[in-house]
Amino acid sequence: MVELRRHRDFPEVQRTINSTITMTRILSSLLQLTACVLFALTLSAQAADKKADPTGAWTWTMPGRNGGEAREVKLKLKLEGEKLTGTISGRQDDTAIEDAKLSGEGISFKVTREYNGNKFTAKYSGKLSGDSIKGKIETERDGNTNSRDWEAKRAPAR
Repeated sequence: MVELRRHRDFPEVQRTINSTITMTRILSSLLQLTACVLFALTLSAQAADKKADPTGAWTWTMPGRNGGEAREVKLKLKLEGEKLTGTISGRQDDTAIEDAKLSGEGISFKVTREYNGNKFTAKYSGKLSGDSIKGKIETERDGNTNSRDWEAKRAPAR
């Protein structure tokens, strides 16, 4: 009759079993780590795909000229795919914005108006953060560049 011995009586078998157990633990840990990394990458990709959307009506107050009465400025923006368009209110009427760009949270556009036969261009740039845009307006007059801050708030959707 053949007697079966336990594996501890066979050192080679014991080493093989120990190696198999160790390898199984390592592979299990690697599989868990891989799953965690893939999950994190998926969340990151979703966050990156979520582009800032400036669509809506925005308002801010602009100081009056030479200490005059302040006035409310209204900006309407619309983002369609990659194209940003809009209008901005003026003293007389609304003016279309030009060269509008949205890059991440950065927004920029130009407004060209005519007064007494002369054209004036204001360059707006800012950072979109939720329902707020903070930035700078640059204008040029007599060869000098003037800059001032602006901060617009998005009007609640109706």
